[in-house]
Amino acid sequence: MSNSARLALLGPHGLDAEGIADFVTALKAACESGDVAAVILRLAATDERGLTARVKSVAPIVQERGAALVVACPGFTGDLAAVAIRGGADGIHVDKPRDLKDLRGRLRDGRILGAGGLETKHGAMEAGEAGIDYLMFGGLYPDGVAPEAETVRVRAAWWAEIFETPCIAVAAAADEIAPLAATGAEFVGLESGLWLQDPGAVERAQRAVRESEA
Repeated sequence: MSNSARLALLGPHGLDAEGIADFVTALKAACESGDVAAVILRLAATDERGLTARVKSVAPIVQERGAALVVACPGFTGDLAAVAIRGGADGIHVDKPRDLKDLRGRLRDGRILGAGGLETKHGAMEAGEAGIDYLMFGGLYPDGVAPEAETVRVRAAWWAEIFETPCIAVAAAADEIAPLAATGAEFVGLESGLWLQDPGAVERAQRAVRESEA
């Protein structure tokens, strides 16, 4: 494991078919400006066929640049694991999960299972015990509200110090990146507002991560 936190890019909540083309264009520019470990694609709910088509349009862009694509769709009541597999994604992300053990059993062949939205330490530990590949702290809620930055920092530091399962600590503002990297979190997530309209954001975020280690 590297001592330097790597970056994960979070897409906007509720990305629909109309927004995919512009998203892909921005994503290409962001991934080419620096080292991106993963992209969390947060889709608007529709049927499985529609979701699979969106995943297929994004997955090659991400994977050709050496990053993993993880699919999230909070309002979807169908089989998100099947969508990810058929769409060629690397895994799925679920918020406030209840069926992690079942999902862990279905996501084989190295596919990623990530979890977030867990607001208690007990819930986070239960998720870790279920065999997730990462736990995410922070990230905008679907209504656009950000959790308290200090709460995210404290939770990430607690987790990184005690547990081996990697965590993503999400920055909603540029000045949160360095403090989150300093927690020892394996990944710093960038909310879409930080990078979607600004291709240079990835390079600047990497600089902030390096400065946090100096």
